[in-house]
Amino acid sequence: MPRRREIPKRDIPADPIYQSPLVSKFINCVMSDGKRSTAERIIYKSFDIIKEKTGDDPVKVFKKAIDNVKPSLEVKSRRVGGSNYQVPVEVNPNRRLSLSIRWLVGFAMQEKLANEFMDAANLRGGAVKKREDTHRMAEANKAFAHYRW
Repeated sequence: MPRRREIPKRDIPADPIYQSPLVSKFINCVMSDGKRSTAERIIYKSFDIIKEKTGDDPVKVFKKAIDNVKPSLEVKSRRVGGSNYQVPVEVNPNRRLSLSIRWLVGFAMQEKLANEFMDAANLRGGAVKKREDTHRMAEANKAFAHYRW
């Protein structure tokens, strides 16, 4: 975390097929060991499966899935008077997006990615359950919200 000034965000170029920077960001998150072509193949094949199963635009389903997984609250641990409290705090919009992408990738294996997108778009699946658990934890610890700083 820089102390002097705010670091400018770099612009991510849009992906070549769907012209969406969100898809490009997701490809970057799926990519491991610098194997971009493998990550692109995984994403685009899952988009083809979505188009085949739903007949809908896969990018629209993907954006809806991302929006359904974004958390609005999370808990942070604060140490007050020798004990730790789980304090609910609002999530920064950039962190919201990165958390939702990370959760979707984490809960979806390569061949199950399309199913996870469709489940998240319909408010089901592991990533949506993770968001619900996070919100439930924040709600349960609402009494400690006055420790927020």
